[in-house]
Amino acid sequence: MRTQKQKIFLVAKIVVAFALLAIIGIFSFREVLLQQIIAKTANKMEADYNSRFVVKKAVFEGFSGVHLADVSLVPNHADTLFNIHEIKTTVNVWRLLLGEVQLGTLEIKKGYIQLTKKGEVKNFAAFLKRNKDEENTSDKKDYAAFAYRIISRVLNLIPTDMHVENLKFKLNDNGKKATIGIQKLVLTNKELETSIDVQTNTFAQRWKIKGFADPRNKKADIRFFNIDTGAIKVPYFDERYNLISSFDSIRLNVENIDKSGGELHIDGFASIANLKINHRRIAQKDVLIKNARLDYRLLLGSDFMAVDSSSTAQFNKVKFHPYLAYETEEDTIYKLKINIPKMKAQDFITSLPDGLFTHFQGMEAEGTFDYYLDFAYNKNKPNDLVFNSNLKKENLKITKYGEANLNKLNGEFIYRAIINGMLQRPVLVGTSNVNYTPLDQISPYLQKCVLTTEDPSFFSHHGFINEAFKQSIAKNIRTRKFSRGASTISMQLIKNVFLTREKTLSRKLEEILLVYILENNRIVSKNRMLEVYFNIIEWGPNVYGIGEASQYYFRKTPAELTFNECLYLARIIPSPKKFMYQFNDEGILKESAMKQVSFLTNLMIRRGLLTVDDTIFKKEQTVLTGPAKSFLHIRVKDTTVVDSLKIDEEFEF
Repeated sequence: MRTQKQKIFLVAKIVVAFALLAIIGIFSFREVLLQQIIAKTANKMEADYNSRFVVKKAVFEGFSGVHLADVSLVPNHADTLFNIHEIKTTVNVWRLLLGEVQLGTLEIKKGYIQLTKKGEVKNFAAFLKRNKDEENTSDKKDYAAFAYRIISRVLNLIPTDMHVENLKFKLNDNGKKATIGIQKLVLTNKELETSIDVQTNTFAQRWKIKGFADPRNKKADIRFFNIDTGAIKVPYFDERYNLISSFDSIRLNVENIDKSGGELHIDGFASIANLKINHRRIAQKDVLIKNARLDYRLLLGSDFMAVDSSSTAQFNKVKFHPYLAYETEEDTIYKLKINIPKMKAQDFITSLPDGLFTHFQGMEAEGTFDYYLDFAYNKNKPNDLVFNSNLKKENLKITKYGEANLNKLNGEFIYRAIINGMLQRPVLVGTSNVNYTPLDQISPYLQKCVLTTEDPSFFSHHGFINEAFKQSIAKNIRTRKFSRGASTISMQLIKNVFLTREKTLSRKLEEILLVYILENNRIVSKNRMLEVYFNIIEWGPNVYGIGEASQYYFRKTPAELTFNECLYLARIIPSPKKFMYQFNDEGILKESAMKQVSFLTNLMIRRGLLTVDDTIFKKEQTVLTGPAKSFLHIRVKDTTVVDSLKIDEEFEF
């Protein structure tokens, strides 16, 4: 037994001796090793990134301290990326022996980091290039392992004690400039406090970051706010993207970062107060979200990344559980699920962001509802798109309308189209207008033709055509733009009477909600909706409603229109001001227009809307006999195909 103990002590002595020798060796040759590391880094920067990495002074201080002076990285033929006057840090030696770099303390004095773009020359371009080895590999990336490795490395580089003075972050994008200057940053005893000066071409502000930060235990709780009065303005985006945004404060909390069972879990919350956004694609006015918060749980596995459904998002009084996922196990799939538990309808209305739903201001409602959305898009199988939207209401009733009083559709009213932001001439929608035409005085042929081209299931749907909506979403994702809509007559009616033609997120969201209210609360009958639609839509230059259109093109009343004339009027609705381009120089319909006529006629026969007898005059020419005829002689020749029907996509829902 004693011999065994002696052996153990002997091995221990040998291990300690080797450790001491290693430490002594490292300590003796550390200056040489430091210079070798700097030289190796410089060679890599030159070879891989065509940049010069320079450290004018590098020495050790004490057992684990390093002092660097005048450290810079300068891309060849471009502006300096960074230049730091002085860096002092200490390194955890034991971690270093294990191959990990973990900073203990950090002191930075005077320096700058800058990103510049002059013309097409970017000083950071070389560092955006992907590694060729990564591009050539076919192995799937383990998201959990990769993210945990990056997070661990970053947190190890954040010291437990830090002092930074006069460090600036500069951005210059062809004259669009922003400078964020850290006057002082102190991290002591896990307490963080920072003073920041911000300077752009359009404003100057002073910010402060304050809170708790514990990089070794992977926890943080930090607030970001303005020292001066007023909201914090977001720099650069106003000049670069015309996106003006501001907020009063942001809070970010990281409660837990843990990897177990092959999954990475990140828990915490983020909140923002009085977020204001202004952009022409969002809304015409400032959009204000007074209070928003996300209690998040992020999950990463070997083949997925997700915001877990246990997360809770809240803006004003609306709370919901979001689920966002990106999966790559077999195909690349994007998923979104939203679950809004039962809530009061009035709380929802009052919680809508100011500026985004202006037509709902003043609206009042009774009852409750809950809502569920299930969306999934398979990148490799786009036609298998999942889009299920389900709203369950309980005693839901609109008791007072806001700016958009949907009841006005039931009586006489003045309609004024808005084109390019300009109000057009007033049109009286009612029997007091000699051109107003009740539905029963409009040719049945025209009703069938327009319903076929614009909205085949108008009398059976509740404002939306689910399949068309899905196809529209799929195509817009594929083309990465709004290349196709899924507009029904109900949606066109709401857009024309209550909204504008502006292509903004605000207008589209208001349109969807107003259509739902209109169609699901029996405010207006389907026949009345169709009648108003026929009497307000634009049918040519300064031509509104079927009464004016039938006279303008054919000098007839809407009841007297022939089948061919009805086909023509239905086909020009998408682009009424370009009607003249349907005809050739002899005033005869072009071959492309005749193909559309034939397709539309056959489609209506297949759907049982027409009989062969109805098309007895099918081969007769469509001849303009009204004032529109004059446009055929003064038109500019246009060889493009008329934009009236997208036969392969718009008909077959």
